[in-house]
Amino acid sequence: ACAGMPTRAETDGPDIILQRLKWPRKKLKSGISNILPMKKVNYHTHTRLCRHAGGAAEDYAAAAWQNSLDVLGFSDHAPFPDGRFGLRMQYDELEPYIRDLNRLKTEYQGRVSICSGLEIEYCPDSLEYYESLLKPGRLDYLLLGQHFYTAAGALPVNIYELEEKGGTAAYIDYALSIREGLATGFFKVLAHPDVIFINDLAWDENCSLACEIIVEAAQVSGAVLELNANGIRRGMREYCDGVRYPYPHKRFWDRVSGTRIPVIVSSDCHNPDVLWDSCMEEGYRLGREWGLLLTDEI
Repeated sequence: ACAGMPTRAETDGPDIILQRLKWPRKKLKSGISNILPMKKVNYHTHTRLCRHAGGAAEDYAAAAWQNSLDVLGFSDHAPFPDGRFGLRMQYDELEPYIRDLNRLKTEYQGRVSICSGLEIEYCPDSLEYYESLLKPGRLDYLLLGQHFYTAAGALPVNIYELEEKGGTAAYIDYALSIREGLATGFFKVLAHPDVIFINDLAWDENCSLACEIIVEAAQVSGAVLELNANGIRRGMREYCDGVRYPYPHKRFWDRVSGTRIPVIVSSDCHNPDVLWDSCMEEGYRLGREWGLLLTDEI
C-alpha cells in the first residue's frame, strides 16, 4: 500500500526536503495544519486513458519526482462494467491500469510514494463493484466525483447542465446523492464538492441547504473534502453573482471553515505540466485565507 512506502522526507532528511520545498519548518499534529503541510502531495491525477487528458502514468510519475512531490495518487475516471457515462477509460483497460500503477509503485519506491485510485460516481446499484475495486492488491482509494447523479429513479443528471435541468433545486438532489454515497464508507475523499457552482445560477436557499447537507455528510462519514485546483485553472469568470472562479466557491468553504473537517488541495491535473503549478499554490493560499484545516493525508 502507498502509505507504507518511504517518502522523500524520510530518505533525504528534513534539511534537504525543506530546502527543496521552501516551506515553513513547523511540526504538524496528525498531518493537519492551517499552513502548508510538510508533505507535498497530490491524490487527484488523470491520464490519457480518460480520453480528455494527456500523458501516460509514467509521465506523471516523472513530473512528481521533478516537482519534489512526496506522494502521487492516481485517480483516473473509473469505468463501469456496463459502460455507463463517458469520458473515461474503457472497462477492459481497468486491469492494465492497476498493473501499471503497481509497477510504478515499485519503480519509484524510495523516491515518490505512488498510490492507486479512481475517481468514480456513486450509483446505488454499484456497491459490490466499489467493494471489488478496494480488495487487497487492487486500489488504495476511491475519490467520489459526482459528475452524474440519479434522483427518484430518473435518468442520470449531468451536473454541468443544471442551468437547464432543474436549476438550484437540482443542487439538493446532488447533495443528497453525495450524502448517500459517503455513508457507504467506500470513498476517502469527496472531490470538488462545490463543482455544481460552475452553473451560472444565483445563490438562494437551495444553495445553502445543499452546502449544509454536504458538510454534515462529511462530518458524519469522516471523509476528506477536496479544494480543487482545476477550478482555479478555469480562471475567473463573470457569473450572475459576480466575478469568481467556477469552483472553489467561497460561500461553500465558509460553511466548512470552523469545522474539524480535513481539507486537501488537489491538482485534478489532466496534463503532467500542471501537476504542481501556480493554481496549486493558489489553492493552498485560499485554504489558509479561508481558515480551512489543510491536510496532506487521506
